[in-house]
Amino acid sequence: MSGPTLVIELADPLSPSELREFRALMVALSSHFDEKRSGFFDVNVSAERLGVEDGREEDWRKPFPLPLLDNVSADEELTALVGFNPQREDWRRPFLVYLMGPGVGDESLFEAEHADEPEVEAVLGFRPTHAVNVSAGCNREIDHVATALLAAAVMDVIGGVAKAELLDGQASVVAGLPGVLGIADGDWMVLGTAEFLRAWVGHPAFRLVK
Repeated sequence: MSGPTLVIELADPLSPSELREFRALMVALSSHFDEKRSGFFDVNVSAERLGVEDGREEDWRKPFPLPLLDNVSADEELTALVGFNPQREDWRRPFLVYLMGPGVGDESLFEAEHADEPEVEAVLGFRPTHAVNVSAGCNREIDHVATALLAAAVMDVIGGVAKAELLDGQASVVAGLPGVLGIADGDWMVLGTAEFLRAWVGHPAFRLVK
């Protein structure tokens, strides 16, 4: 995906009831929903469904001036040029949200992402058995906000601890936020609760790592 990613670390495999609640949440939040496998969701989730407004200007989707397009309509010309119609493009945000680990899928990815992380495990107090990745398909500011809020919503349902990479200088910013469990990897990684993610979103210095 071309946008930011957050990881939700899990101490235990999801139970069948937790998996059903996870799926029900994604269905409820999504304007587009495709389940690639059990626990792997290709979805569109608008920022508004997560409780925030997409702050693009109202005239963002105005058509290009017709004189520049000869006698063809803006819709026809722009569709031919770029493969979509910006006048009809909605503001739903694409995400991949997927459970990974032994017995569920993407095991090699899970193993690669969790190899040699003693400092992270020390902060967590457990060695993750599984994880959920929340990956955005776009990289605007609103996509970073939506990624954090979507991850927090998932954590409300299935539990777990959020793991996020940090940009240079962010460790001192996040250290005092509520819900922070610890900083690891030489100040390049933070672990925290859903409360932390929501608090961080409200901070002026908020930004995830793409």
